[in-house]
Amino acid sequence: MTSEKPESCWLCERPLGRRVQWHHTVPKAKKGRETVPVHPICHKTIHLHFTNAQLVRIDGAREPVAAHEEVAKFLRWIADKPPDFHVPVRRPK
Repeated sequence: MTSEKPESCWLCERPLGRRVQWHHTVPKAKKGRETVPVHPICHKTIHLHFTNAQLVRIDGAREPVAAHEEVAKFLRWIADKPPDFHVPVRRPK
């Protein structure tokens, strides 16, 4: 069994960089087991806009996450950034 490095981020679909985090599409606290590779900034963005209960309701689907108004705005902004790009992610005021 070979452990290949994942090629792209589950959320933004950009190539992954040196730092990769693993997102539970259904939260581990809610018995989720499947994980997907994401950039740290993308992982923070998911959890900024979705509660564990909301993630359970969408049952691991990417489309509802990407379609969320603020996440879609983030995805447009991050699209041309390099794989290891990072800035602090904060709640809007």
